[in-house]
Amino acid sequence: MDTNATPERAEGGSATADQADQIRGVARGDSPVPLSVLDLSTVGVQHSASDALSTTTELARRVEEWGFQRMWLAEHHGMPGIASSAPAVVIAHLAAHTSTLRLGSGGVMLPNHAPLVVAEQFGTLEALHPGRIDLGIGRAPGTDQATARALGAGPLSADVFPQQLGELLAFLGDDFPIDHPYAAIQSVPNGPVPPVWLLGSSGFSAQLAGQLGLPFAFAHHFSAQNTLPALELYRRSFQPSSVLDEPYALIGVQAVAADTDEEALDIVRPIALSMLRLRRGMPGKQPTRQEAREYAYMELEQSFVDSWLEDAVYGSPETVRAGLDELRERTGVQELMLTANVPDRDTKLNSFELVAKAYRMI
Repeated sequence: MDTNATPERAEGGSATADQADQIRGVARGDSPVPLSVLDLSTVGVQHSASDALSTTTELARRVEEWGFQRMWLAEHHGMPGIASSAPAVVIAHLAAHTSTLRLGSGGVMLPNHAPLVVAEQFGTLEALHPGRIDLGIGRAPGTDQATARALGAGPLSADVFPQQLGELLAFLGDDFPIDHPYAAIQSVPNGPVPPVWLLGSSGFSAQLAGQLGLPFAFAHHFSAQNTLPALELYRRSFQPSSVLDEPYALIGVQAVAADTDEEALDIVRPIALSMLRLRRGMPGKQPTRQEAREYAYMELEQSFVDSWLEDAVYGSPETVRAGLDELRERTGVQELMLTANVPDRDTKLNSFELVAKAYRMI
């Protein structure tokens, strides 16, 4: 008896209009592609987790008004500067405070969870807010190894993730093989299921998403060197499925707009310093702008920050629009998902509003 559930591409027929329409976004204003939001509920040294989550809630309300397509929450653990460790909980809260915005996970880190639990959580979210939920799935634990063990994360390997994903898809679709040990188990609520996206920062999930005919989201904002190869692999591997007739890819990009290029640089410096500390194994709350200005960078640290800044899009509204347009043309993606890891509420809201105005969405 086969005790593994591995994902299989849906055969026969083309994608249903309803499934595809929940994936494909709507471009608004002058934007050539839909614009969406990824939020980490950033916590600064002068802020609390409650402040960060309150800002996330207000951001959801505003970007819904401004015409953004969807807003996803990222799962990270053991990081004092990120308050979105439980995306399903935050999604439920945001959905209760909005009415049309699509909400989802960017993503749920599958090694940290039993597939049945994820199916139940997102089945419940879909039942509460029909047609508004996305389920983005990631392969990494979203934390360090010790925290991953504390979460009960299983081994990370190319073999285990497809099995976990297969179980999740089977629970969502109630279609385990008849001889599978889980065949008699039903995920409840068991009704319409949210679209499943695969997230990645390398080629593994890109290829798997293509083979399964699923939409793909690439983390350009922290793995820019792999963006083009991963997107090419996704498109080359794509096989039409009951979900999509053709590839649909978005990329996450760090994008911060301010009144001037100089002000935007001042805003993103603390983000870059936070990333530097994270890479050095010292995650913490995001520093202030003054601390980032006065930090004495060593040569290798400055090199890291310079590289990070090259991959971010920041500046005046005109500068940000030009940068996003160039990135879209270079990558050929169908959607851009903007993230602004800024703890200050007014600064974050202003950034997204300026982007929306730059594209005449409002």
